Amino acid sequence: MTSSVPRAALADGTSIDVVGYGVYKVPPEDTARLCSTALDVGYRLLDTAALYGNEEGVGAAARAYLETGARDDLFLTSKVWNDDHGFDATLRAFDATMQRLGLEELDVYLIHWPCPSKGLYVETWRALERLRADGRVRSIGVSNFQQPHLERLLDETGVVPVLNQVELHPYLQQRDLRAFHAQHGIATQAWSPLGRGNVLRDAVVGRIAADLGRTPAQVILRWHLQQGILTIPKASSRERIGSNLDILGFALDDGQVGALDALDRDQRFGSHPDRVG
Repeated sequence: MTSSVPRAALADGTSIDVVGYGVYKVPPEDTARLCSTALDVGYRLLDTAALYGNEEGVGAAARAYLETGARDDLFLTSKVWNDDHGFDATLRAFDATMQRLGLEELDVYLIHWPCPSKGLYVETWRALERLRADGRVRSIGVSNFQQPHLERLLDETGVVPVLNQVELHPYLQQRDLRAFHAQHGIATQAWSPLGRGNVLRDAVVGRIAADLGRTPAQVILRWHLQQGILTIPKASSRERIGSNLDILGFALDDGQVGALDALDRDQRFGSHPDRVG
């Protein structure tokens, strides 16, 4: 199936789908099948990580797609885990990731968490710079970095991440961080864009969904899209995988966007970055 998902330009000249398929907590034995389903319904961005234990399945689905599809149509993301911070350890971790994926090149490699207590994320970032210079990864970025972590990277290396993948949903809108991203050309990508399902039950979301004849998930994902936020929702059935991608044929009006904007309560459902690592 041909993908109709728009792509957003990244600061390094590459482009990325505005909606991708995330596989956090997808069982390894189900990953290849679900990723192939996602590719079949039109996704082209697959997001995994060493921590998830399912890179092999993502790689199997990607290689099956490449039997008839073009490599440039795919965008594959993985992440270096906290135990592998440091220059040499990160290079070894990347080798292991690529062996599990069974591919020669990765589209974007991220530092999964800054782990500020380790004090190694600058060294880890320099390893990502090396991987990009060597042509093994097209783009490099970070995940769960807060403004002080980003400022240190910029101050000490001068190399700006192309994106920062963070927990972001209507209950946690990260406006100050997004403003910093915009100032420095960093794309914002939301993990847990539905607030681990909690925002789906919000009455405001429900009313907007009823008015539009859409699902609560579609309303929330459309809100992200209209805010310029990239998303990687997870789903485990073909119906929901397809439904999460079906957000291009409608729009929220200003009142609906404002009502969702008003839900911000600085509420996390995942870990705080300063306490991981």
